[in-house]
Amino acid sequence: MLSLPPEISRQVSLETSASVIHPSAKCLIKRSIDVVGALVGLLILVVLAIPVAVAIWLDSPGPILYAQTRYGLKGKPFTIWKFRSMVKNADALKQTVSNQAQGLIFKNEQDPRVTRVGGLLRKTSLDEFPQFWNVLTGDMSLVGTRPPTGDEVSRYSPHHWQRLNVKPGMTGQWQISGRSAIKDFEEIVHLDLHYQAIWSPWYDIQVIIKTITVLFDRRGAY
Repeated sequence: MLSLPPEISRQVSLETSASVIHPSAKCLIKRSIDVVGALVGLLILVVLAIPVAVAIWLDSPGPILYAQTRYGLKGKPFTIWKFRSMVKNADALKQTVSNQAQGLIFKNEQDPRVTRVGGLLRKTSLDEFPQFWNVLTGDMSLVGTRPPTGDEVSRYSPHHWQRLNVKPGMTGQWQISGRSAIKDFEEIVHLDLHYQAIWSPWYDIQVIIKTITVLFDRRGAY
């Protein structure tokens, strides 16, 4: 796994140790919803895995799964899993692609590294189905904050660390408010903190239901 430089790791430790864990991270009802949802998602993944894997490999030979280090509750690093939607050397080519977003995130609607099959996987969010394993193991939740990369957390300002008071989610306030159409990192932070302020188990269920409708709509996905 990718590790942060020692000075950044110390910063993560200092910032997150001073933060307060959000009640959602300790809620048994939320965890129960996560486990049930993850098991259902993994059953669907079993059915989809072979045809998706074949399509990925035929379109762009290389690994079927893509693993990347992300940072979760109180800055804990974990490996996030996705179906590979880009060419196999995408990370090395990142510096050749322009960033259309503002702030600490990287987005490009016409990213040339995305394969043909990868584009379809992203539009349908099928590329994220392996993350149900992350939910089952407890590193992620069905609903939470957008899981940040090492590049992001290494440049965080003090108020950004509040995002890590909850577990990262497969979906969240950003997902039902515009998905990838949101290109301003500060807006994402605002949405994440808004989620923390109004959270309840029932609200998580509402977000999950609305996420499904957004996925069928497909607006804001790339």
